[in-house]
Amino acid sequence: MANNKKGFLALSPLLVFIFIYLVTSIVAGDFYKMPISVAFMLSSIYAVGMAAYGKGLKNSIDTFSRGASARNIMLMLWIFILAGAFANAAKMIGAVDATVNVMLSILPDNMLLPGLFLATCFISLSIGTSVGTIVALVPIAAGLAQSTGMSSALITAIVVGGAFFGDNLSFISDTTIAATSSQGCSMKDKFRVNFFITLPAAIITLAIYTFLGTDLHTNTCTHGANIVKVIPYFAVLITAIAGLDVMTVLVLGISLTGIVGIATGTTNLFDWMHSMGDGIMGMGELIIVTMLAGGLFEIVKSKGGVEYIIESISSRIKGKRGAEAVIGLLVAVIDICTANNTVAIISVGNIAKRIGEKYGLDRRKTASLLDTCSCCMQAIIPYGAQMLMASGLSKVNPVNIIPYLYYPFVLAICVVSAILLRLPRRYS
Repeated sequence: MANNKKGFLALSPLLVFIFIYLVTSIVAGDFYKMPISVAFMLSSIYAVGMAAYGKGLKNSIDTFSRGASARNIMLMLWIFILAGAFANAAKMIGAVDATVNVMLSILPDNMLLPGLFLATCFISLSIGTSVGTIVALVPIAAGLAQSTGMSSALITAIVVGGAFFGDNLSFISDTTIAATSSQGCSMKDKFRVNFFITLPAAIITLAIYTFLGTDLHTNTCTHGANIVKVIPYFAVLITAIAGLDVMTVLVLGISLTGIVGIATGTTNLFDWMHSMGDGIMGMGELIIVTMLAGGLFEIVKSKGGVEYIIESISSRIKGKRGAEAVIGLLVAVIDICTANNTVAIISVGNIAKRIGEKYGLDRRKTASLLDTCSCCMQAIIPYGAQMLMASGLSKVNPVNIIPYLYYPFVLAICVVSAILLRLPRRYS
């Protein structure tokens, strides 16, 4: 009983966070009424106060600060800054529209649906953000739906599904950064494991869209297909796959957006810099949340909360399959509570690493499960930022979009199969 009380006290900062964010959102009827940064701030204040009992406020603050400024946390922050600058600069010079037009212009009408899915997958893989992809492509998708007579919900779901393909796989995605940093593995290795799991899902989804678009005919044509503007995306993708350090990749991508934008007359030096500044500022809340989460979980860890969770869950785990299933379930449940897949990964990362070490799991597989399971859940919750953004841009109710989200549902089946069948075997 004493251990249970101690464990409950150690985990209470997490429970306070969930209570503040989840209960407040339910009462308000809107999961974005309560800013997640405020929920983390309030729960962090409680955590510092709780840890100060018996040890002093200064020691408690030092513990919190140590977690907030941990090496892996700071590395994530630097990459978030560069990723924000690159994504916004690339969007500003028209690289997104150019890439979509290039992809769609090479496909016949009856391949429009799979073509849109492929284009979305490529864009999201290159820029590493599902929200950015949805903002850029859903307006185009909505126009295609209107001109072809296809269901707006179906066309919007294609973009949402493809956006999470890249969010899950991209080297510069914040979920990839969080998952690999928490498990201590390279992005390239995690990509290889992810690829084996996501490729079957993407192929099946592509087949579904090909079948649905067999009899589709449209007079829609693309405009402004400028292959030069696609250069930054191609450079980022190729150099990342080649194994260059992610910060080097992003610096190269940022430089190319400036060169291409100025050379094509799309922007000037000061507008280019301004777009990068806007992109960096757009990452502000994620940066703050990451630091607050790092500090809060350092206190939970120092009070024995991580050990308590591992011991409690481990008693119910049966072998490696059970360990992998628990990791996937944990990150999915936290994502339901926070409506943020990056935060879910950060929240579960340390616990997943300890479970992996205890049961001898390959850390590359663990990182892949964290990223994939969080993205699966984030894609289908109607109150997630991505779904709300897609719904607002397409004027379609989120509930109507969910039934057409073939990729996340097929991906979930592939994840369950990978756990049960111990696939891919090289990483299991």
